[in-house]
Amino acid sequence: MSKDKNSDACKNEQLESIKEIGSIETVGEHKIFCLTIIGEIEGHSVLPEQSKTTKYEHIIPQLVAVEQNESIEGMLVILNTVGGDVEAGLALAELISGMKKPTVSFVLGGGHSIGVPLAVSAKKSFIAPSATMTIHPVRTTGLVIGVPQTMNHFARMQSRITDFVVRNSGVTAERFTELMMNTGELITDVGSTLSGEKAVSVGLIDSMGNLHEVLDCLYKMIDSK
Repeated sequence: MSKDKNSDACKNEQLESIKEIGSIETVGEHKIFCLTIIGEIEGHSVLPEQSKTTKYEHIIPQLVAVEQNESIEGMLVILNTVGGDVEAGLALAELISGMKKPTVSFVLGGGHSIGVPLAVSAKKSFIAPSATMTIHPVRTTGLVIGVPQTMNHFARMQSRITDFVVRNSGVTAERFTELMMNTGELITDVGSTLSGEKAVSVGLIDSMGNLHEVLDCLYKMIDSK
C-alpha cells in the first residue's frame, strides 16, 4: 500500500473513532489520547435515542488500552456533562485517577453532578472561564421504597462520591457538603452552580485556562516524567 493510501486509511480510522466513541490519538509535540465525555453518562440502563450520551462500556476498554500503549504519552479528557449513572461515572473516575500516565481534564460548558468526580480524577484539572460545575446530592427518579434503608443507601453512595472528590481535589469535605446542600441557589433542586473562577477558588478545580494552556500543562507533565 502506498504512503498516501496509508495516510487516507489512518484519517478514515480517526474519523470513525471520533464519530463512534468521541476519541482520537493526536501527534504534535507529544503523542496524546484525547477522550471526550459529553452529555449523560449511560450506565446499566439504555437511555432514549434522542439523548446525547457517553457509554461507560465504551470508555473502560479505551482507558485500559491507553494505559498499556507505550506509544501514547498522556491523555486529555474533555468534559461537558449533564450527569447520569452515578456508579458508572464513579467507575470511570476511579480508572482515570489510577492511571500512571500524565492526565489532564478540561471542563467546557459544564460539569454536572457525576461530572464533578470525573473532572477531578485527572492529575491536573482545568476549567474554561465560561464553564460551570453543578454540585447536588445523589438523587433518583421512579419508584423508591420509602424505608430508612433507602435513605441510608443514598447516604452511603453520596459518601463515596464526596470521599473521592476530596481525595482528588483541594476542596474540603465540609465545604463540598455545604455547596451540595445549599437550598438558596438552584430553583428546583438542592445544590450549587459554580463558575469557573469559583470552582478554582474553593479548590475543586486546579486552574482556569484555555486549550493552549491545557496542552502546555500536559506536555510539561510528559516532559518531567
